[in-house]
Amino acid sequence: MKKNGFLASLKNGVFDNNPTLVQLLGMCPTLAVTTSLTNAVGMGAAATAVLICSNMIISLCRKFIPRQVRIAAYIVIISGFVTAVELLMKAFFFDLYGALGLFIPLIVVNCIILARAEAFASKNPVLPSIFDGLSMGLGFTFALCLIAFFRELLGAGTLFGFPVLGSWYNPAIIFILPSGAFLTLGFIIAGVQKIRNTRQEKARSAQNDREEETA
Repeated sequence: MKKNGFLASLKNGVFDNNPTLVQLLGMCPTLAVTTSLTNAVGMGAAATAVLICSNMIISLCRKFIPRQVRIAAYIVIISGFVTAVELLMKAFFFDLYGALGLFIPLIVVNCIILARAEAFASKNPVLPSIFDGLSMGLGFTFALCLIAFFRELLGAGTLFGFPVLGSWYNPAIIFILPSGAFLTLGFIIAGVQKIRNTRQEKARSAQNDREEETA
């Protein structure tokens, strides 16, 4: 895969077509685990590992999986990697595993992973599928960390568990509650859509100017 192709895939996954902030997929873990940056990084890393590995295997097997049972086959493949990730986290990052709890096994039915398996990995060669999994995983991790940054900072006055705002700051507890997750996510999505709309308007304006010049 060419370097430009990888960079385009990375840009698409993290910014242009972010699975959480643009496609609005994976809302359940996004809202539940973003009370701290540590949890966000852990969930993002786990989902990214599963995305890369499942995309690779599904791409390798895409010509051998009958169309009638493809979703069931994808879930079996994904669940195998989720089990491996769960066991590794339980062995080496037990505190993080305890904090994420049920949301690790629920990666099996994460809409982002199933969507990339069906929309991309099942139709493309192995290397592009791996890069697609990496870019979408990084996009998911970026969204989780962005939300967790504001929730932890405003809700606890800390980042990665370390105090950063000092004793003068009175934490806004609402941000580490479920309602704070919805508020933070809503404001961030609104900001992302505003930026996207502004870019699209500028692009249309530039296109119109070029058409007028050539007319």
